[in-house]
Amino acid sequence: MAKRLQVILQDPDYREIQKMARARHMSIAEWVRQALERARERQPLGEPSKKLEIVRAAARHEYPTADIDRMLTEIERGYGSGVDS
Repeated sequence: MAKRLQVILQDPDYREIQKMARARHMSIAEWVRQALERARERQPLGEPSKKLEIVRAAARHEYPTADIDRMLTEIERGYGSGVDS
């Protein structure tokens, strides 16, 4: 469901946003929606301490690894094997 959002701006701020929207051939509403979307994408989700805890827990384990060139060669070899997973 869509919701309406009202934001009160000072005249100079409104005019600046209006100019930016016009330069992109879009409405002010669309410009604001896109700006909010970009801001949400940059905003980290979750608590930093929780993320660090997860990374530290993962770092305590040993995972199989190999030289990157060897791994890529094996991956490429697997593509041509005809075996589907």
